[in-house]
Formats: sequence, structure tokens, C-alpha cells
Amino acid sequence: MRILHLSDTHNQHNFLNDLPEVDLIIHSGDFSFAGTESEFRDFLKWFLNLNYQYKIFIGGNHDSFLEENSRKEIQSILPENCYYLRHSGIKIENLKFWGVPMFVSEDIDGSYFEQIKKIPADIDVLVSHHPPLGILDLDGKINFGCSELLHKTLEIKPKFHLFGHIHNAYGIEKSKSTTFINSSVLNGNYERTNPPILFEV
Repeated sequence: MRILHLSDTHNQHNFLNDLPEVDLIIHSGDFSFAGTESEFRDFLKWFLNLNYQYKIFIGGNHDSFLEENSRKEIQSILPENCYYLRHSGIKIENLKFWGVPMFVSEDIDGSYFEQIKKIPADIDVLVSHHPPLGILDLDGKINFGCSELLHKTLEIKPKFHLFGHIHNAYGIEKSKSTTFINSSVLNGNYERTNPPILFEV
């Protein structure tokens, strides 16, 4: 399966043209900036009009509209080939995907870390907004990744772990068991410098 991954477009999705032909597109969150419903609707219009067989997206820390509405409510307005993952998964053509959003409220009440513990062990592709600690998470001299997410990823060993959040850490890093991909489209100055990353599973 050919997969196109992108993250952190912050309302600049409409400028992304000539995207390659793939089977599935995945957005790892922060498609909006202020987190409003109108931003979400604009992103969704663009996302649903893309000519791909399957589509997956999750929420990032800027996507407050998703934070304020349940997964069931969001999924109810989506077509059958588009999946909103919020601490949930989907199986597509024998590949298992799991989505972990990054919402401020979950960080404050601690539920984010409890949900990380519940990520199933048989996931092929883990999609999060937050990077794991020490992997494509460096901005300046600080690693902004999540240690709990790192430990869980090392435990379950997905084939791919896709994320964004840290704009200046765009790239690919491979371990023996997992390929890590940070596909932040915007750099630290919110300029479109990085293309979405295509890979095959």
C-alpha cells in the first residue's frame, strides 16, 4: 500500500498541489491554527476532495474543535472511506492503524498518558501528533518528545510511527523494527518548506 503522510499544515493545506498518487493519505494533526469550526470545515472540504481511496486524520494541539467534540460526532459527518482516529483504530486491507491525538485537556487531566498505555500491541502503523522522546523531536537544543510514547512504541514495535508537532524536526529515522516519520509541512517559521512524505507498506 502506498501511503502519503503529512502533518502541521496550519490552514495552508489549499496550497498543496500536485500530490502524488497513493492509496491512503494520513494527516497527523494541526491542520488548523486557532482551532475553530470554520478552520475544520475548510480542511475537511479540501481533504475529502482529494482523490484517494482511503483517508485518515487525527487531532493536534491546535485542533480545539476536535477536542471539544467526540470521535463519534466527527465520524458521523465523514464518508465511509475517511476515518477520524481518537485513541482508536481502523483496519484497512489487513493493515492496522491506531491514532493518538494531542489535546491540552488530556495532558492536564492525565488521560493522555493512560490512553497511551492502551495502544494495542498488534498495530502496523501508529499515528500520533506528538513525537516519541529523542526521535525527530529536537528544536534548538531541546527534545520535546513524549517518553511514555517512546516506551510504548519500543514495546509494541509498529512497522511505522507517523507524527509531526515539532516543525524543525522533519525527516525519517529508522530503527531495527520501526520507521519513524515526522512529516511537518511547515518549518519553525510557519513556511511551507517540507513536502508530505510518501512510503509503502
